[in-house]
Amino acid sequence: MSILPSTMTVIAISRPGGPEVLVPELRPLPKPGDTEILIRVAAAGVNRPDVFQRAGSYPPPKGASDLPGLEVSGEVAAIGADVSRWKVGDKVCALTPGGGYAQYALVDASNTLPLPAGLDMIEAAAVPETFFTVWHNVFQRGHLTEGETLLIHGGSSGIGTTAIMLAKAFGAIVIVTAGSQDKCAACRKLGADIAIDYKADDWAPAVKEVTGGRGPDVILDMVGGSYIAKNYDVVAFDGRIVNIAFLEGSKVEIDFVRLMVKRLTHTGSTLRAQATSAKAAIARAVEEKVWPLLAAGRCRPLIHTTFPLTEAARAHALMETSAHIGKIVLTV
Repeated sequence: MSILPSTMTVIAISRPGGPEVLVPELRPLPKPGDTEILIRVAAAGVNRPDVFQRAGSYPPPKGASDLPGLEVSGEVAAIGADVSRWKVGDKVCALTPGGGYAQYALVDASNTLPLPAGLDMIEAAAVPETFFTVWHNVFQRGHLTEGETLLIHGGSSGIGTTAIMLAKAFGAIVIVTAGSQDKCAACRKLGADIAIDYKADDWAPAVKEVTGGRGPDVILDMVGGSYIAKNYDVVAFDGRIVNIAFLEGSKVEIDFVRLMVKRLTHTGSTLRAQATSAKAAIARAVEEKVWPLLAAGRCRPLIHTTFPLTEAARAHALMETSAHIGKIVLTV
């Protein structure tokens, strides 16, 4: 067994601000608690909540690391006293409450899954945050079923590309909105049935037209703002609208009569703040339902590009342009 170092390089947030506030720093190596494992990080996914945390608008939950980084892949380096599933040397990926932008990361053993068959470390690092989020929101909260229609706003994002693949794998019809013809083409290549360039067309009438006036059964929305009223307008009767972010703002004025008349369910969630046990339940469902799809090659995370860990600022700058299609990953 290799001897662990006493310190590690991390990417810290020196102060709230732009990408330039992300700086390399040396910190003591953390030790796992009874139910935790220490992962020697090979790669870490970059997600929009990391950007919000860096800007000062998304503080970590109580007790979580102050470092950004919500998903990692790597090798188990040490285990806590009560951990039975994992052993040192196991290759894993994990959902973290923070701390992924580092050479080593502490995670609860229950929020850790084996490296999916057929995926490399970079691809595996792009799985936990996005696949957990999509599974929980589209399937557990949105109750998407075979034959139904899913509308995804932000179809070319990491969440969007994941939602396309999973929805198609489970037999849904998929419509997406995206911000360019290239992004729409990428979504169609992943399996989207209809892709609408929201910068060229008003997406709401277009969605009504392609669904014959019926509307989608489920809407996955990370935009909010002006989209909220339009979602109420286009969604099918008995439809479900799931918000996971509000890039255009979370405060709007809306007539809720449509909620009653169309018998709608409007829900949403954040993943990071949920209890470890709740995330463990999502992990078990994802391992049962999604891991076989990954092993069979029916789903594969779409990687836009990678950056070395020490260039996390460049990764954030790219994410803020929204020019990426798929996931941005840091390599350690």
